[in-house]
Amino acid sequence: MKTETTTAALPFAGARVLVGVTGGIAAYKTATLVSRLVQGGAEVTVAMTSAATRFVAPLTFQALSGRPVYTSQWEHVESHDPQHISLARSVSLAVVAPCTMDCMARLAAGLTDDVVCLILSAIDRRRTPVLLAPSMNEVMWSQPATQRNVAQLSADGFELIGPDEGWQACRAVGAGRMSEPEALLSAISARLKPASRS
Repeated sequence: MKTETTTAALPFAGARVLVGVTGGIAAYKTATLVSRLVQGGAEVTVAMTSAATRFVAPLTFQALSGRPVYTSQWEHVESHDPQHISLARSVSLAVVAPCTMDCMARLAAGLTDDVVCLILSAIDRRRTPVLLAPSMNEVMWSQPATQRNVAQLSADGFELIGPDEGWQACRAVGAGRMSEPEALLSAISARLKPASRS
């Protein structure tokens, strides 16, 4: 029996989403996020820091997205079309999940020495939403340096989703837990404009 695919069934149809993954234990949740985006019709490209590959293998995200995974700024280099520029220009939205304390500090300082920060640095945040899903221990989240970086990132046009409070890998309960995939999907959906899905 043939069924028709509706916009409701594919809420992300036509969207091109970059998912950045950094080195935190919450990276396992990002597999669900990528899967749900793809099931919703999005074309998903995943970029991972070296530390992220220690938590989840790139092959996992390649299988879920059906696309190559970027783990180095030196991969897929074309002299006429550097990968970070072409990726930055092609996406409808970017999300970093998890976004570690280290990644937040690098973005706030404008550092571009890993593939995730490099691609994000080339995205025009006036036109393309860039969401960050912080994930860290509650003490790390409360550090003055982290809170300064949060303020700087907000001023620079990044949007933070979370963090939540709850059980953490360090066996403590507190703020700093990455928002659940469902909350991130809702945030992504709310920020995607119809025009950005084609």
